[in-house]
Amino acid sequence: MSPRSTEPLARPVLAELLGSTLLTAVVIGSGIAAQRLSPNDVGLQLLENAAATAAGLYALILIFGPVSGAHFNPVVTLVDAVLGGSSWRRFAAYVPAQIVGCIAGAVLANVLFSTDPVSISTTERATFAHGVSEVVATVGLLLVIFSLVRTGRADRAPAAVGAYIGAAYFFTSSTSFANPAISIGRIFSDTFAGIAPSSVPVFMLAQFVGTGVAIGLVRVLYPNSRADTASSSPQRQPTK
Repeated sequence: MSPRSTEPLARPVLAELLGSTLLTAVVIGSGIAAQRLSPNDVGLQLLENAAATAAGLYALILIFGPVSGAHFNPVVTLVDAVLGGSSWRRFAAYVPAQIVGCIAGAVLANVLFSTDPVSISTTERATFAHGVSEVVATVGLLLVIFSLVRTGRADRAPAAVGAYIGAAYFFTSSTSFANPAISIGRIFSDTFAGIAPSSVPVFMLAQFVGTGVAIGLVRVLYPNSRADTASSSPQRQPTK
């Protein structure tokens, strides 16, 4: 029997659950705070939201990376399994934890700011531009992560991923969700960072299209990995 089929997953799954919860709380909570602090300036609201998310993501990858790899994102876990960095058993265990964590994080953010614990978002985002943005955002995120992993520079992922997500808030019209789990989680907060349920299928489709493109590009650009692919490397695979 392969060692991967019996690898202990309780601690990594807990790390993914907690990390996804806190990441979503950062994203949504900072959006609520930005709306209240700068009620008449949407550009400043976005800047505040992006800065908090980038910094929070950096810290969360440092905290949970050594335990689970700090994926916090089903497409990151999917690409890791496809490229041989982790097992499909790990994928099956991580994804539910990531989704539940993102929903819990939305509820937590709502509670932190004294709003209804659950409020379904009414913010429609399903436009062609948003869809293309999510393809681009997802491709970019996965290239950042796996270019570092496959060239032996995984220790730089916390800063690189935080910087990329912070920038992608501004160069994509969708503000770079790039994460199916957080797309689901954001349904449950009718605030600055929320997304209407009807828009989520478009976002998820675009994210999985971006994932397929990224897998192809990683295989072409980095065919030989210098990283140890026997198991998930610490501090290597997060996101928003």
